[in-house]
Amino acid sequence: MATGAYVIMNIAIILILVGLLLFMQKKHVSFSKRVFTGLILGIVVGAFLQWVYGSDSEVVQQTTEWYNILGRGYIRFLMMIVIPLVMVSIIKAIINLERSIDLGKMSVWILGFLLGTTMIAAIVGISSALLFNLNAEQIEAGDMEIQRGLVMEEKLTSLESMSTPDKILEFIPTNVFQDMAGSRATSTIAVVIFSIILGIAVLGVKRKKPEQAEMFTKMVNAIYAVVMRLVTLILRLTPYGVLGLMANTVAQTDVDGIIELGKFVLASYLALFVMFIIHLLLIALFGLNPALYVKKVLPVLGFAFTSRSSAGTIPLNVQVQRNNLGVNEGIANMSASFGATIGQNGCAGIYPAMLAVMIAPSQGIDPLNPTFLITLIAVIVISSFGVAGVGGGATFAALLVLSAMDLPVALAGLLISVEPLIDMGRTALNVNGAMVSGTLTSRVLKTLNLKTFNDRNKTEVDMSEMA
Repeated sequence: MATGAYVIMNIAIILILVGLLLFMQKKHVSFSKRVFTGLILGIVVGAFLQWVYGSDSEVVQQTTEWYNILGRGYIRFLMMIVIPLVMVSIIKAIINLERSIDLGKMSVWILGFLLGTTMIAAIVGISSALLFNLNAEQIEAGDMEIQRGLVMEEKLTSLESMSTPDKILEFIPTNVFQDMAGSRATSTIAVVIFSIILGIAVLGVKRKKPEQAEMFTKMVNAIYAVVMRLVTLILRLTPYGVLGLMANTVAQTDVDGIIELGKFVLASYLALFVMFIIHLLLIALFGLNPALYVKKVLPVLGFAFTSRSSAGTIPLNVQVQRNNLGVNEGIANMSASFGATIGQNGCAGIYPAMLAVMIAPSQGIDPLNPTFLITLIAVIVISSFGVAGVGGGATFAALLVLSAMDLPVALAGLLISVEPLIDMGRTALNVNGAMVSGTLTSRVLKTLNLKTFNDRNKTEVDMSEMA
């Protein structure tokens, strides 16, 4: 049987499963159940492709290219609406504030929770690496790992040309239209800053020219209604996107690499699990039910795990915070947007911490040295600003931290074979950190709708607008 025939057969399989999900939708099966059905079916299909053809076969390569239309195509739709959603939501939230000082409080608390949990995540990552006695010298480097190391060194060269003040300046937009097109890694945060400034300007106009401000407010509210309709339409595609993404991820997984680096994978997921438990302890500490919280955010975490994109998860993140957790609208939008680029617990906290501890012995550095550990934690927190909320953000964070600690970045290339598997868990933790920061900030500022949070029936993503 020719390669093309096998590919056509595999496409037919995915189309049948898409039909099954469509049937479930017509039977009004809940959104969460459809998402997790897509996840499970994706794993089954991916495992089938891996078992029958092998992860590096021509059939799998061509099949996954077609599956990408379903999976990566969905991610593209999500990325399409991220900037309009972030921009109009933040402007709307600010112009509805009674006092501009409330904006400062929101921002400080959100950033405080994001950076505080990143510091804790760094400590967890360090502890896990030490517990498993991880050492980069114990890992053998093949051609792929060496090539990856060279690529990381090239990236570091371009990164080192920027001073710390230059990196900070990258957050400030010079051409907001370019940032709306996502031209930079910091485009999302630049749009957030522009939206905040614009919202503050409208508050000033309200006091001096209320008629013009009212006209602008009506326009923003109208645009917001259209954007939210667009968001709900695209979120309806989530089960199909998850199916395609998961099938490709499993089909292309390097099983031999996972076995060889099993200790690192195990250490990583232990650290991620511990940090997730810490998130839940924080939820409980602020008088909220952690079990109910988990039930409400599971669809978001499932999608983040599958997509490996913090930025792509922003629309779902915002909607669940607002509709299911009862988080204030402005706080939900800001925490989801900030959390996609600042203080990522998994990519910017745990991962670079583990790498630094692994690589330190190869340079004659004692990873248990208090000075080394304190410096590492401080560098991780500072470097967590501006990590791109897409696949590859962890690499960027690792480059920043390892270069700041004078450690060789090429050794990080040894982990390329297990990167996708670990990145799934890291992204889910990143997104959960953003939701925790929003929930706790809303709780602290007494804007959390406790009736909504405690409503056990509000565990589904709200699709009512698409009846």
